[in-house]
Amino acid sequence: MKPKAIADVDCSTGEGPLWHPDEKALYWLDIPRGYLYRYDPATGEHERCFEGPPIGGFTLQSDGALLLFMAKGAIAIWRDGRELETIVEEIPAERNTRFNDVIADPAGRVFCGTMPLPDRPAHLYRLETDGTLSLVLSDVGLSNGLGFTPDRRGMYYTDTRKQRIYLFDYDETTGIIDNQRVFVEVPATPGEGHPDGMTVDAEGFVWSARWDGHCLVRYDPEGREVQRVMFPVPKVSCVTFGGEDYTDMYVTTASAGNRDKEGPLAGALFHLNLGIKGVPEFRSRVALK
Repeated sequence: MKPKAIADVDCSTGEGPLWHPDEKALYWLDIPRGYLYRYDPATGEHERCFEGPPIGGFTLQSDGALLLFMAKGAIAIWRDGRELETIVEEIPAERNTRFNDVIADPAGRVFCGTMPLPDRPAHLYRLETDGTLSLVLSDVGLSNGLGFTPDRRGMYYTDTRKQRIYLFDYDETTGIIDNQRVFVEVPATPGEGHPDGMTVDAEGFVWSARWDGHCLVRYDPEGREVQRVMFPVPKVSCVTFGGEDYTDMYVTTASAGNRDKEGPLAGALFHLNLGIKGVPEFRSRVALK
């Protein structure tokens, strides 16, 4: 089955697709414009449901709200039709940049990365359920896609500029990650693109989106490529599983504000069903009583 554009939205940087099982809907972002979109597969309709500062990622809270990670290191809870509930006003070290890709862990914490600055690398933080932040990694090229192994003992982490997906040992009790090693190194050759957002399917295989690579790549747990799905646009940014049985794959793309160059469907949300099952993403439990 070939990818099908299901929401022809010209997202400059479409990102962060996440299935909301309570609503049976798919949410995703246009990062620089600060747009949050929602797609209803039952009707085939989509809508822009929030507009604010740039949003680099979000998680689904245990109560169904969305936790937004924004510019300047700001973090807030979004509930449809209500004002944002701010958790973190800003992170001084990130005042001139923004978050980029986040993931809730099995205990309800959130690992949240940032974009680099001209004179400083990117960072990876861990947000605890009580709202406190810890700096986890400080020498990152460009913080991107994350995921967990099925046994919850490993965490994948993408550094786009270094062309690598790393694997860490992960302790669910403490949230500590260590023993960093290379899981996949993407060749820096024309056409391969750069590793971007990712997810892990029910078999423990890793799906990595390729910015400027026109594709999704599936890796087995040993880091060997086993499948490649091509797209009609170059900037494939992220992927998630959803639907009633989690066999629907939703994939975001980017136009970089130039569809004339990137293609007429660049920035659209795509759907794919390969008969491969995913798993629900973990929910965050930040600042909830």
